[in-house]
Amino acid sequence: MRPHITVATIVEDQGRFLMVEEFKAGKHVFNQPAGHLEANESLLDAARRETLEESAWEVELTGIVGIYLYTAPSNGVTYQRVCFAARPLKHHPQRPLDSDIVRALWLSRDELLAVPERWRSELVPRCIDDYLAGPLHSLALIRD
Repeated sequence: MRPHITVATIVEDQGRFLMVEEFKAGKHVFNQPAGHLEANESLLDAARRETLEESAWEVELTGIVGIYLYTAPSNGVTYQRVCFAARPLKHHPQRPLDSDIVRALWLSRDELLAVPERWRSELVPRCIDDYLAGPLHSLALIRD
């Protein structure tokens, strides 16, 4: 097994979470800003880059929420997701988003829980719940 390494970012502002709406497998789904680690890139840089590319938000990483293994039922691929917490710094509304992103939006946990058919995977609410339950782990755990 060779899991694909991905990053995701939980960005909270006043009880709402930064989400992206993606068009995947013929439907619109919600996910945290997330994506694959690129060659010669640190996990921290990947999380900041993916958040900016998918949502047009610059963020400051504040901690590690958790590390997750997830096997997608649609294709059997296993992903290792490193999920970070972050605070929003600056929005760039004119910046184009990645091609598969429909839009970025802010949702409350309740709004997200009301539409489970629109989750990219069950990791979407799980990461938010783990973030809310705490604890956040130090970014110093990452030894790139």
